[in-house]
Amino acid sequence: MTLLLSVQGLTKRFGPRPLFSELSLELRAGERLGLIGPNGSGKTTLLKLLAGREEPDAGTRSLRRGTCIGYLAQDDKFAVGLTARQVLLDALADEPIEDYERETRTAITLTQVGFSDPEQRADVLSGGWRKRLSLARELVRKPDLLLLDEPTNHLDLPGIVWLERLLRAAPFGYLVATHDRAFLRAVADEVIEVSRVYPGGSFRAPGSYDDFAEKREAFLEAQARQQESVANQVRRENEWLGRKAAARTRKAGSRIDDAAQRREELAELQYRNAATGAAGIDFVGTGRQTRKLLTAVGIAKSFPDRPLFSGLDLMLTPGTKLGLLGPNGSGKSILLKTLAGEISPAAGTVTRADGLRLVMFEQGRAKLNPADTLRRALCPNGDTVMFGDRPTHVAAWAKKFLFQPEHLDVLVGQLSGGEQARVRIAQLMLQPADLLLLDEPTNDLDIPALEVLEDNLADFAGAVVLVSHDRTLMDRLCTEVVGLDGRGGAAIYGSVSQWLTAHEAGSRQLAADSKEERPAATAKKPVAAKPRKLSYREQQEWDQMEAAILTAEQWVVEREAAVERAATVGHVALTDACRALEEAQRAVASLYARWEELELKRGA
Repeated sequence: MTLLLSVQGLTKRFGPRPLFSELSLELRAGERLGLIGPNGSGKTTLLKLLAGREEPDAGTRSLRRGTCIGYLAQDDKFAVGLTARQVLLDALADEPIEDYERETRTAITLTQVGFSDPEQRADVLSGGWRKRLSLARELVRKPDLLLLDEPTNHLDLPGIVWLERLLRAAPFGYLVATHDRAFLRAVADEVIEVSRVYPGGSFRAPGSYDDFAEKREAFLEAQARQQESVANQVRRENEWLGRKAAARTRKAGSRIDDAAQRREELAELQYRNAATGAAGIDFVGTGRQTRKLLTAVGIAKSFPDRPLFSGLDLMLTPGTKLGLLGPNGSGKSILLKTLAGEISPAAGTVTRADGLRLVMFEQGRAKLNPADTLRRALCPNGDTVMFGDRPTHVAAWAKKFLFQPEHLDVLVGQLSGGEQARVRIAQLMLQPADLLLLDEPTNDLDIPALEVLEDNLADFAGAVVLVSHDRTLMDRLCTEVVGLDGRGGAAIYGSVSQWLTAHEAGSRQLAADSKEERPAATAKKPVAAKPRKLSYREQQEWDQMEAAILTAEQWVVEREAAVERAATVGHVALTDACRALEEAQRAVASLYARWEELELKRGA
């Protein structure tokens, strides 16, 4: 495959030790790569360096001539007042293409990411739709390589599945940074981890995330054995050098130099291997034996303009592991607050066991005070916390969550999202609980912390109600899930995949019903307003539409022939050819949809 982008000897530091040193990486056309790493390991910085948005302290970056690099940042920023259409047109402003092609590409791309109204203002979109528009801004430029930094942020579960399908069918290569293990399994054929635990700061292995995890474990075990071997060598050398001076003078000078190098090697191995620790997450149950911790009967809640859920019955007992699923805005957080007693249901009742001890992790970690120091957040009174029945010094408590003593005087507001999540978990762990209500606790946590959280929640003796987009966590932990459809409906499902299947079927049916109702609504007033005229740009787009459709259909024919040829070559070639065919078919469908839209607007 063609080499598009490479970095050699890359070094970047923000403190006494670099994020990574002498890191080298090559990205080739068509590669589908996942990027992982602990919080603070430099994934975002690396993507910015690769995209040319930042400069390294040392090292070189080489980009193949004519290569278009797309970069999807974590934060989705748009100028105030711009519409979705204008955002994409601005992205194409420097492209050497005709105006009608800009309009056509913009219309097709907005349709591809799900926008039905191109004149929606970008600055008032929800988080999920802002993410889609940010992605469209990169897609419209037709990148050869796309760098994505936590692209699932703000997307709901159906949105994440949609993004998986889009990336798998994409004609370009990509490098995607994510902590979502299910997403990683779906989109990555090779995984790279950046961490100070590795020589050079990174480890790369082909195959799925599970293949990568096995190879990483083997590497780390070998590195630990290497540390033990070097430590033994250093101990023997120190014993020799510790003898009387006459013995040292007889020892060859080169052997003394070797001993010094061994000590340096041991210090480096100790530094790297110390980075393999994970946060010590351990929620403590009260041991309550009450069968019914919480019972909800016929509960309902609505926004002023629409219902969220109604007629919902739940019973939580010790050992219950219940997941809550639904699109953004469907009422998951409202349901948790209703169960917690923070808000009252509009109908139905919630009954809690006497003396129920309830702990709630709120979305966005809203109860953290950004003006507090880490020391005060972890230990508001004095320097000792009580975990279970054991007193623990605040420095030791902080270390359990991967904070060093020098972090204790850092303000909470200056910590990263993952670090803040660990602080909030540390606070809640000091409260023994019968019931855990967890609203997106996995946001910003790295994979090692996610795995520890998963194991702890599985062992927790009380009840757990969990809202999360992390399908791996939900699948492994929850015995059943409640699915909210965003239109007032709620039902119990056996698994995340079962709910996704039902949700997609419901969405398709809703779209079909909407199409059927539209002609009936217009038939009531056959003498409606006069047909609207197309704008100047739309008329240009209309004039070129037939030629664009013919070209796109010809491309489909060519891709079909390519699939037939690839069938005799091999699996990899056939897979790539099928992806290209699917992309061509989608382009034709998008053009026809746009043509129909313009037809209706012309009043034809």
